[in-house]
Amino acid sequence: MADTYYTLSAESTGLVREKMSRFLSFAYPVASADEAKQRISAIANKYHDARHVCWAYMIGSARTEYQSSDNGEPSGTAGKPILGQINSFNLTNIVIVVVRYFGGIKLGTSGLIVAYREAAREAIEAGTIIECHDIATVTFQFPYLSMNDVMRVAKDKEVKVVEQSFDNSCSMTLSTRADNMDALRQRLADIDGVSII
Repeated sequence: MADTYYTLSAESTGLVREKMSRFLSFAYPVASADEAKQRISAIANKYHDARHVCWAYMIGSARTEYQSSDNGEPSGTAGKPILGQINSFNLTNIVIVVVRYFGGIKLGTSGLIVAYREAAREAIEAGTIIECHDIATVTFQFPYLSMNDVMRVAKDKEVKVVEQSFDNSCSMTLSTRADNMDALRQRLADIDGVSII
């Protein structure tokens, strides 16, 4: 289904030790790039004494909005491996931040890639992956006489009533999975007197 995507149910953490360096990883479900950046900023402030705070995020069910940062590590050794784990698990609406405390021994390019990848994987595997769906809404007006037909549609288990107002002219807003919206709009259009706004 096009409207289905996977993310974490809640924050989760991981820890990898490699040649005296410690890699603390934090994974958060997020709804927007702004929220992801707030999480990154909060971690960077909390662990201000760390050598590097590297991260990656992916937003949206289409998985087209993403960004990553090596934060001073050699190019491609931190942000890309973190993003790679997000892709490996097919996740979105997620940000992963990995904080590195340098232990005095250089890991080299391949060592860094492995450590950041493992830290990201640890945080993901410590969490619970859940299936989510894009939700769409439709608002419409209808005469009181059409109430029974409208309520039959509204009581469908795939449909949720977001807002309703019953007066001389009635209005309602319903939500459902984005993939089901065309069918819902058609059902409403088939009812006498319904006008979709």
